Amino acid sequence: MNESIIKSPGVYINEINAFPNSVVPVPTAVPAFIGYTPQAMYEGKSYINVPTKITSFSDFQAIFMLPSPAAPADPAKQYSPHYYLVAEKSPPEKGDYMQIAGTYYTIVPDANTIYYLFNSVRLFYENGGGDAYIVSVGTYGPASGNPMTPGDQIVNPNVQLNDLTNGLALLKNEEEPTMYICPEATLLSIDTNGMLMQEMLLQNTEMKTAVSIFDIIGGRNPDPNKWTEDITTFRNNTGVYGLDFGTAYYPFIGTTIMQSKDIDYTNLFGGDVKQLEPLLNPPAAPNHDAAIILSSIEKPSGTPLTVSQYNNALVSASKTYATIVKHVLSVANVLPPSGAIAGVITKTDNEVGPWQAPANTSIVGAVHLPIKLSEVQRGGLNMDTVSSKSINSILYFNGLGILIWGARTLDGNSSDWKYLPVRRTMTFLEQSCKLAAQAYVFEPNTKNTWEGVRTMTSSFLTSIWEQGGLQGATPAAAFSVECGLGSTMTSEDLLIGFMRVTVKVAVVHPAKFIVFSFEQQMANSS
Repeated sequence: MNESIIKSPGVYINEINAFPNSVVPVPTAVPAFIGYTPQAMYEGKSYINVPTKITSFSDFQAIFMLPSPAAPADPAKQYSPHYYLVAEKSPPEKGDYMQIAGTYYTIVPDANTIYYLFNSVRLFYENGGGDAYIVSVGTYGPASGNPMTPGDQIVNPNVQLNDLTNGLALLKNEEEPTMYICPEATLLSIDTNGMLMQEMLLQNTEMKTAVSIFDIIGGRNPDPNKWTEDITTFRNNTGVYGLDFGTAYYPFIGTTIMQSKDIDYTNLFGGDVKQLEPLLNPPAAPNHDAAIILSSIEKPSGTPLTVSQYNNALVSASKTYATIVKHVLSVANVLPPSGAIAGVITKTDNEVGPWQAPANTSIVGAVHLPIKLSEVQRGGLNMDTVSSKSINSILYFNGLGILIWGARTLDGNSSDWKYLPVRRTMTFLEQSCKLAAQAYVFEPNTKNTWEGVRTMTSSFLTSIWEQGGLQGATPAAAFSVECGLGSTMTSEDLLIGFMRVTVKVAVVHPAKFIVFSFEQQMANSS
């Protein structure tokens, strides 16, 4: 209490702080999803290009999903990709296909209808996700009405680089997100995808608050012989800046996110049931029941059934139709892994901390991989002598299932920043200490203030060491904090108002290579 303000006799209470300021740990696992959503509207307000924090999938549903009509109508379809069956003379060398009555059919999408953000958010929450930001850059564009060329990479013209970069730029005003995820980046052309990735890494470097999780073009349907060309292209397109703030995972994952109710005849041939007729009711093997149902769909009479009712009737009437839906569903369920990785990171952080590598961990909802990499093949992803850019593998192990098998940043040649948990731990420590130190802005630049900052920071780092986030037998071996004239500051620093704090930490590194040494030993008599 300032005694100069006491002007009359009486009893006064002077409260003295018993405890110094403390560092409050910042959140470590808050992804920001950038992309296209079914809608972006809540209570009459548009949320397009508005970074919006959500805490659950229910929040996402309320703002970014279409409202469903009242029963007995079917629920609104939030995502409706279109697929075509294109006849082939022989089994295609590349692409998803099936056989019907001796004829091979390639399953090919209408590229304009393929989007990934909605299902990526679902994967995020299935794998332990929590708080997140959604930056909706728009809603879905119109279908083209035509299949893409079989075997080509999916490029959706409705997905625009400017939309995504504008959404990314909006995050410059948000310091809470710690991960940037743009699942639909792989729907851009190769060149524009590279431009977006470089822009993300540049923003990561400038803000120093988040890392970017990348998916790789070609990971959806890799060529078993030429898949390494996709890896080379990715490495060439990520540039050279900010690599320690980026991490990539390969390949895509086959999931169970979409269920049988999500695919029906409206997703086939652009909803044109006439094109289903020759497949379900061929002259060589007529199916009268399927023909009646298709006719009723095309020309309903009386009270029409709902889409789901017609679909269930077709499934019961035609095994061929049920097989088509099953194959198309499998194709539609192949998704970029970034959303699932963000969920795994969130779960790992909540259970242990950012210093725990999000690896050797399963992905909930992942059931198959479009390519199974051998040990030699994944070694080329982990280390590359030409580009030095590391890529993390997603692998299948007998008896264990599908596991994330890697925890590297793109900066694979750096002794400091090649591991993702090291990068994320340092970001966590830096941002936590930075925010706590704001309490000392405009405080006298004197020994008492220096000691307060040093004590506050040391106490925080001790708690992290006790949790296993720093290595060392004692706190003194795990970190050091210096702040004072003659050690971190000069007289000139004091004159111009600088208070410099130097913090050294021994961050935990993952044990990636475990080597056992075996030797033969001569038998000894007992």
